Amino acid sequence: MRLSLPCSARSARRAALIVAMSVLAAVAAPPVASAAGPAPHYLMTAFTNSSESNMYVYDSANATNFTQVRANAYTPPTGLIRDPSVLRHTDGYYYIVYTTNWTGDTIGFARSADYVTWTFLRNVRVGLNGSTGSTWAPEWFKDSDGSVHVIFSASSTGTAGQFRPYRITATNADLSAWTSPVALGIPANYIDSHVVKVGGTYHNFLKNETSKYVEHATATSLNGPWTFVGTGDWAGWGSGLEGPALVRLPDGRWRIYFDQYGQHRYFYADSTNLTSFGGKVELPGLSGVARHFTVLREDSGDGTAVPTGNRSLLSVSHPDRYLRHRDNLAYVEPVSASSSASARQDATFTIVPGLANGNCHSFRSVNFPDRYLRHYAFRVRLDVNSGDAVFARDATFCGRAGLAGGTSTSFESYSHPGRYLRHYNYEVRVDWRTSDAVFARDASFTVSAPLA
Repeated sequence: MRLSLPCSARSARRAALIVAMSVLAAVAAPPVASAAGPAPHYLMTAFTNSSESNMYVYDSANATNFTQVRANAYTPPTGLIRDPSVLRHTDGYYYIVYTTNWTGDTIGFARSADYVTWTFLRNVRVGLNGSTGSTWAPEWFKDSDGSVHVIFSASSTGTAGQFRPYRITATNADLSAWTSPVALGIPANYIDSHVVKVGGTYHNFLKNETSKYVEHATATSLNGPWTFVGTGDWAGWGSGLEGPALVRLPDGRWRIYFDQYGQHRYFYADSTNLTSFGGKVELPGLSGVARHFTVLREDSGDGTAVPTGNRSLLSVSHPDRYLRHRDNLAYVEPVSASSSASARQDATFTIVPGLANGNCHSFRSVNFPDRYLRHYAFRVRLDVNSGDAVFARDATFCGRAGLAGGTSTSFESYSHPGRYLRHYNYEVRVDWRTSDAVFARDASFTVSAPLA
């Protein structure tokens, strides 16, 4: 005899069946990564307690935990490299400006395509105080109108003198020509100016060399007049501080870094409005090592979700060619269902969460599971995962709506925002984005079903 289940029991059984079917469907369907918007990384250049003539480079995914990219990344041909400040210019290069010596009237410039290998450019004589004065702590400031400035502190009587902040402004696109110095309008004996602009207001965080506090001044013009809105121990951080540097976090908050130089300790504090800040928090791993640095935030991708699992990438500009590896180098080459099994395997990758940032992606070879696509000197190759932070960054790419439009996807380098995975003469590289249609097509791919 067949027994009939009560209505409530039948409903429960149907619900359980639906849940089970949903689980099976989720297992069968390839997962799709959901990115939460552009993925930031934070680049730091610093000199150290152990050397005033070597620059170190660090990187962070969260503006808190920094890992060393390269020690002794740059040594100038002469003099020192104190207080290096870093900028990413419109030409795609990274530029640093730095203090060249304890006394003198020059500041130094160097640049890099990859922030790992640096080339000396020039020393610029600012002409304020000659060899008996001091020119310290140059900082980049890029205004909202696109103009590029260097703000520095100068004393006419050397290291014990009354420092004042000045600025020079670039007069050409390659940052090789500068105006004469212009006084910022700050009273005497202030150094280490770091300026940011919010709306129509300039905010200057700088060290009072008399009291040793980091103070806060504002103005509606870069030339002043400046009004001090935070003096003395206004933020509760105590004295003996210098080298303030600011960066904006993805949620809109501001983070200020500063050096408690007498104790060789580095701290940060956060603010929602640049008026009131939280208490200082010590930076892990940097106290006793790094000194007077700046931090540059860069964002990769736009949060475009990319299907994960085994996939093949079809070139938009050459729809018979797929991204593949051959002899450990990446190319776009003709591959189809009739190609050999090895060719189809070489054109199939497992797309996984990014090794350096889970909101982005890494491409793991299906036939060499310990190897990933990564860029090295901007050429894309297949390498064994070394497990270090540099490899992780260079093997991480962030999804962006395809530059060629339609349903295509482009992949921006996580470690070098502004550079995209693209093919050139069928060789795959990460190249600085240009505005032409050819680049857009060569940097766009259709993420398709796996060939193998």
